[in-house]
Amino acid sequence: GVANIRRQGIRMDSEHPSSQPQMNFLASANATAGPKPPLREVQLESHVLLKIAKHARDNASVHPVVTGSLLGLDVGDTLEITECFAIPSDASQYANDDSEESYELEMLRCLREINADNNMVGWYQSSVSGSYQVLEIIDQFISSLESLERCVCLIYDVTSSMTGTLGVKAIRLSESFVEAYKEGTLTIERVKSKGMTWQDVFVEIPVKIHNSALAVAVAHEIMGGSNSDCTFMNQLDVDRLNVDAAPLLHDSMTSLNECIDDMNAEQHKLTQYHMDLRKLHQKVMQWRLARRQENQQRRINGEEPLPEDPPENEFRPVQEPSQLDSLLLMNQLEAFSKQMSAVGAYNLEKLTLGAKLSAAKLE
Repeated sequence: GVANIRRQGIRMDSEHPSSQPQMNFLASANATAGPKPPLREVQLESHVLLKIAKHARDNASVHPVVTGSLLGLDVGDTLEITECFAIPSDASQYANDDSEESYELEMLRCLREINADNNMVGWYQSSVSGSYQVLEIIDQFISSLESLERCVCLIYDVTSSMTGTLGVKAIRLSESFVEAYKEGTLTIERVKSKGMTWQDVFVEIPVKIHNSALAVAVAHEIMGGSNSDCTFMNQLDVDRLNVDAAPLLHDSMTSLNECIDDMNAEQHKLTQYHMDLRKLHQKVMQWRLARRQENQQRRINGEEPLPEDPPENEFRPVQEPSQLDSLLLMNQLEAFSKQMSAVGAYNLEKLTLGAKLSAAKLE
């Protein structure tokens, strides 16, 4: 995973190691500004999206999940992502987390030397069939929030991109979940007291793709400029009508079945916990009943009664399972279901369009 995001808003002069750190313009502006408005939008530069897509596709066969750092600016209620760089997927390159962090700091220094944005705003990672709801991403968010208040994770779904849809979303943890997570184990009582459901773990932020003026001009030139005929269908448009959803639906169904099995295992853990808790209560009641009978006999004999509460180490307490796994599995179930629904609807639209085009050609 990406190393902890640290030392943001501080610029060190590499030529004078003994000099004191100075706050850059963004850090000083944030220090004097009032409370920030809620984050409502993530503006993603198109060249950043292309970099992320290339990184994910080039390593899809070897590393299904790749990661990288996101750089940009936090402006009002919008988080502008203007640059990114990949984290090498070969874990053997790093002896420990400090080596990975050193790599990130070196990349930030190089970007600063060429006057590129070097303010860390989060990280990106790829996913398959929309499955990203795992414990590792929760831990990464919690560690990143210690130094970066408005941290986001950009999820790039390689599977969705293969179907012709833009499989990118920006997520962050909800404030209620972060508060409950920091208090300790997510027990049933804690989840109920916070009024949380499985839908309150992640918050999805709308993503807007932004193209520079140069990118718009190049795209216009590629399309043929003002003389292009938009009514003409080329071979690329015809190829988009191919219906090849069977492998994707099969993989999504397989993942969905595995997720259901994991959910049943979590339900079995919860059932076993209640059974063990009931047995523990029965043992405590039997112990207290035996102690009351013993105290009655001691009173008859004129002896002092013993305490009727069991000693602290008399019975081993039953550990309640955390509900975090169940909450994440419910999110995965929703992701797989939406994936299958979107792929099915998209291919039905292509079948309908293909039928209409065939009918028009025969006429």
